[in-house]
Amino acid sequence: MTDQSPAALWQDALANITNAMTQAARTPMKSEATRPYDPLALMQTMSDFAVGLGRNPQQLLEVQLQAAHEWGDFWSRAFLSKTDAEKPRDRRFASPEWQDNPYYRTIRDAYLLASKQIRSVAQVAEKGDTPNAAMIDFLVDQYLNAIAPTNFAMTNPDVVKRTVETGGANLAQGFAHLIEDVAEGKRIVRRRTADAFEKGKTIAATPGSVVFQNHLFQLIQYDPTTKDVAADPLLYVPPLVNKFYMIDLQPKSSLVKWLVDQGRTVFVISWINPDERHRDCGVEQYVLDGIVEAIGQARAKSGADKVDLFSFCLGGTLVSVVLAWLQAKGRAGEVNTATLIGSMVDFADMRDWAAFVHEAHLDALEGHLERQGFIDSTELQQLFAAVRSNDLIWSSVINHYLLDKAAPPSDLLYWFEDGARIPHAFLKSYNRGLLANNALKEKTGFAVGGVEIDLASVKTPIFLIALKDDHVSAWSAVYDGGKLFGGPVTFVLGGSGHNAGVINPPAANKHGFWTSDAKPGTAQEWLAGATRNEGSWWPSWNAWLAEHGSGKRVPGRMPADAIEPAPGSYVSITH
Repeated sequence: MTDQSPAALWQDALANITNAMTQAARTPMKSEATRPYDPLALMQTMSDFAVGLGRNPQQLLEVQLQAAHEWGDFWSRAFLSKTDAEKPRDRRFASPEWQDNPYYRTIRDAYLLASKQIRSVAQVAEKGDTPNAAMIDFLVDQYLNAIAPTNFAMTNPDVVKRTVETGGANLAQGFAHLIEDVAEGKRIVRRRTADAFEKGKTIAATPGSVVFQNHLFQLIQYDPTTKDVAADPLLYVPPLVNKFYMIDLQPKSSLVKWLVDQGRTVFVISWINPDERHRDCGVEQYVLDGIVEAIGQARAKSGADKVDLFSFCLGGTLVSVVLAWLQAKGRAGEVNTATLIGSMVDFADMRDWAAFVHEAHLDALEGHLERQGFIDSTELQQLFAAVRSNDLIWSSVINHYLLDKAAPPSDLLYWFEDGARIPHAFLKSYNRGLLANNALKEKTGFAVGGVEIDLASVKTPIFLIALKDDHVSAWSAVYDGGKLFGGPVTFVLGGSGHNAGVINPPAANKHGFWTSDAKPGTAQEWLAGATRNEGSWWPSWNAWLAEHGSGKRVPGRMPADAIEPAPGSYVSITH
């Protein structure tokens, strides 16, 4: 609660509205020659939805009859003020008023019931596991998330309370924020928070040096903190869509710092934020000029024969391609083990993301990329925000447009918003060659440097980590992907989501993880027989690395021939 009077708050709000409108008037409207998606395909999806309902009248009638019964039961309970129903596990309705106040409780429960019924109607219209069905699900989710009662001033108890406190100045301030965001032209609800982080000082601050760089990446080697270290160095391969330092946030949660403190030599690839010069850099260039080059450099800088690779998300997909390429070239001995975290190689089940692997959208994206040479970080942020709209759009709408409250500093969200571009050639070869054709599973001839990629040939021991609440790489799909490798695969299921499940330091004692040596046919069978362990999977992974390593120790390796201090200059290129 602010210490200012409502009158003072209103004065500030009106001044901010004036400033925002003045700035908006001075900012020219941006026009887009192309879009990274096809609007006509969205319209066709909605048309197909209506046709699908008409083709299934019996199923639709059954859904309607069930809905009528549910609403009858709902209103009878509402009029009798029965409160014995279990409180929903939905963070949007965390305030006690949603459970204790009959008005808000009824609104909440009506919304949740209607949402369930609308999704039932959508299932009537869908036919099979297709991009069109996935797009229907995506559009339904967008609609339901947008109309949630939490997003409106009169039906959100926190906003009502705040409005009374400020005399409505919070809504005026929120309107100023809305004007600012619209004028900025990024189509993103800007997260307003204090500048709490600075790369190299408060975040991405583990001491180290850039020891190599080329047109695609800088290679960072971190300073040792122990007298001796494991002889086998680690090399991290991040995804292209975000900067590498998700594994080096604040010191208390930094995976890099933890590994260094465990007596490991850690190298990290820091991808450049590409521009027009990188237009023609495809998967092949990122594999050969990127990861394979980094492997050679890490071996040379450390004096080791082999490296242990670890990777996250798209980085793990690329590492899988690298392993197959090295195997085909007779160079598999350069890598001792590979750890893939939240990484997919079997794209048969992409959940929400299947909506975008649609022929019309792929064509539109390629036309868009052809014009500008890359997909921009803002466009990628819009995409990820849409898939997680409650967390990344509507929560900010509530905080900044309705409550006028600054968001608490979050190192993970700071990293998420510090995105990167992806070149035209990479996305084209990745989307068409890997995603749309599911080439690593179906063996459709995806090749790198003239070498056809066959995961079954890979004999390198793999530590495969999935995250139970992962919205990007469904954990069951990660499990299925492990079957494609020809060598030993150790599968571990971590708790939490795609990003938070990775950043899980042992000291926090959070999330937990599941382990089992069994290899049943389905992920659910595996989970049914798995053992749940408390805390972080990091120590178990470190023990696995030790078990598969040489067992030798060498004096701590200080970076030599340093180009510049970590985190390097590539990580700060924003364009």
